[in-house]
Amino acid sequence: MPSETVVTRFAPSPTGFLHIGGARTALFNWLFARANNGKFLIRIEDTDRARSTQAAVDAIHEGLDWLGLSPDEDPVYQSKQQDRHTEAAYELLERGGAYRCYLTPEEADAERARAHEAGHAFRSPWRDRKDTGEGSFVVRFRAPDDGETVIHDEVQGEVRFANKTFDDLVLLRADGTPTYMLAVVVDDHDMGITHVIRGDDHLVNAARQSQIYDALGWGKPVFAHVPLIHGDDGAKLSKRHGALGVEAYRDMGMLPEGLRNYLLRLGWSHGDQEIFTDDEVIKVFALDAINKAAPRLDLEKMASVNAHHLRDADDARLADLVIARLESEGAAKKPAQKRDQLIAAMPALKPRAKTINELADQTAFLFASRPLEITGKIAKSLNDDATERLNRLKDALGALDDWSAPALGDALKAFAEEEGVGFGKVGAPLRAVLTAGAPAPDLSDTLAALGRDESLGRISDQI
Repeated sequence: MPSETVVTRFAPSPTGFLHIGGARTALFNWLFARANNGKFLIRIEDTDRARSTQAAVDAIHEGLDWLGLSPDEDPVYQSKQQDRHTEAAYELLERGGAYRCYLTPEEADAERARAHEAGHAFRSPWRDRKDTGEGSFVVRFRAPDDGETVIHDEVQGEVRFANKTFDDLVLLRADGTPTYMLAVVVDDHDMGITHVIRGDDHLVNAARQSQIYDALGWGKPVFAHVPLIHGDDGAKLSKRHGALGVEAYRDMGMLPEGLRNYLLRLGWSHGDQEIFTDDEVIKVFALDAINKAAPRLDLEKMASVNAHHLRDADDARLADLVIARLESEGAAKKPAQKRDQLIAAMPALKPRAKTINELADQTAFLFASRPLEITGKIAKSLNDDATERLNRLKDALGALDDWSAPALGDALKAFAEEEGVGFGKVGAPLRAVLTAGAPAPDLSDTLAALGRDESLGRISDQI
């Protein structure tokens, strides 16, 4: 390994948003660095200038920041390292590990087709020529002809590749720009990366990159290739399985710690424990606990894990998240004015929700405009007897000195006993006038959240 300090990296290509699979890869790299007192770095692999966009770069950084996976140093941009990549390619030329190929693209395609049809890897006729051609050239890697390239992978175990199956790949294009394979090796070496943790779709790339490491005389990092996330039908995750970008899960109302916990358990385990704090998992995270089998994305399980973290979250933080959600949707009038009420109501509201969106729905009764419009099935509970009973209940509640949820619960039970009716005869019409049927917690918690004046006012509006 290049150094004794563990250094990991997440290296996305900025051609789209931060995919949920990429987020899990970033999480595993971040956790392994934290578990080993190492460093977690970000490299933006933007050498494909035609497809890379600043919007995608911004989305990747925003997604990582929201997830709490910020790097320990400023991000590295691969496009700015081109001179260094070129230097490494020419070092390979000097070492005999690469050669200049003067084939035109059309000639190269024809040669490659003939080689593959004959059942062997592509080797350019320029591979062993001593003369110099005319016109532009590419720099090709001289792939070894014999033997095997062996990857000792921390997840997949020992994986062997026959060297004769590898084409002589291009390292520098005719315009002098480096290809992905060369750039990755040079950047990982120069950044001191000790562990490359990425999707198992890169396993073949690891073999090619190992050959380049050897040709340059550099030590190789430890490889760990994790299975890709699949959809609930067992197929490779795609757009048809639902939202894929991290921002989509944020907009679904997931907390960052909830999503981190869920992604952690997609392929990694520690006994039967399902719910982890960051501190807990950092103490036990290891690569050998990653399963070889492809995990399946389960949105219901994700929401269930999120619900645990929602219940443990700070009430003021949850209130601010709900306010932001309501303001973004334009669904409430100045919700920030009721922040204190939201905070006070959170202990009663958050056990009933799995996401911030559900939590926001649970608070709708607080922001309803008076007088409430009561229609549908719930309106049937407001007959003449119920209205008269509500009038008496208003007086009983108005006489209370203690407007806390426990005191209100005792008062409601006592009132039902005095009236000689089941609690439903009191509760159903009271819920109707307080919430108009909107989701809300227990009546005592609803009354406490609304406050004395608002609660009595809503009762008065209907009687």
